[in-house]
Amino acid sequence: MVQATLHDASRIDVEVHGTGPTVLLPVNPVPVTGQRADEMRNWGVDPALGRSLIDGLSDAFRVVAFDYEGHVIATPKPDTLTPDNIAADFLAVADAAGAERFAYYGYSWLALSGLQLAIRTDRLTALVMGGFPALAGPYAEMLAVTAATHASSGAPRSSEPPARKSGDEYDWSTAEVTMSEEQTRQFMTLYVALQGFDDRAVQSRVTCPRLCFVGSKDTIVYDERWGGVTVDIAGAVADHHGELEAAGWQVHILDGLDHTQAMQPGAVLPVLRPWLITAAGRAQSGNG
Repeated sequence: MVQATLHDASRIDVEVHGTGPTVLLPVNPVPVTGQRADEMRNWGVDPALGRSLIDGLSDAFRVVAFDYEGHVIATPKPDTLTPDNIAADFLAVADAAGAERFAYYGYSWLALSGLQLAIRTDRLTALVMGGFPALAGPYAEMLAVTAATHASSGAPRSSEPPARKSGDEYDWSTAEVTMSEEQTRQFMTLYVALQGFDDRAVQSRVTCPRLCFVGSKDTIVYDERWGGVTVDIAGAVADHHGELEAAGWQVHILDGLDHTQAMQPGAVLPVLRPWLITAAGRAQSGNG
């Protein structure tokens, strides 16, 4: 294990597994156990999600794993979690792992962070965005939700998950904020910085092979308590499918899956692994 020094001088553990073309994965490489693992299963999340992704790729790739989300929760960056600094942090991780060139896969806000990385460096061999559209991203809606979350961050907390509406669907309006003011303010900093971002205008600056995938049911309607907006990830990708492909993206819409389901290893690896192998081949042949 090595460590990388991030923009705020904090340090993050970096694990390297396997050999081959390098892939940066901002995931927790250590499976969660005990009561917390049971809570995650209640939410439909694999407690070993990061480890499963690493194991699913490390026979073909040199996987550089680092729990960036866990790090910013443990070491908040309330005023400095900007797109520039996130990209610099990812490059610092690559440097610590000795990777001059590398692919990147991120999900949700770590996917949009990957797009920010791609327009700031020429070191990417491939970019994969999961659970966030590469075009027509809901940046204004995410700011509204994040602002509401930040406003509630000092309220009393509950350890209960949100109530189920039907089947596996959660009523997110019943969720409670479990993060501190500094933890939520760093995401305010991020989404405020992204309000002037034009993802259509930057498409020509992403020159590496690129993949975007989402679940077909990745749409969350938030009530007034959480900003009164709809974050329609699936709709944005479906509505711009042709434009994305014309801009060079391969697009996958995973049938019947919501935001949480589409990030689980059983959904991700059948899409991610073969695409990365093909992209690595293209890069090696000089066509990437």
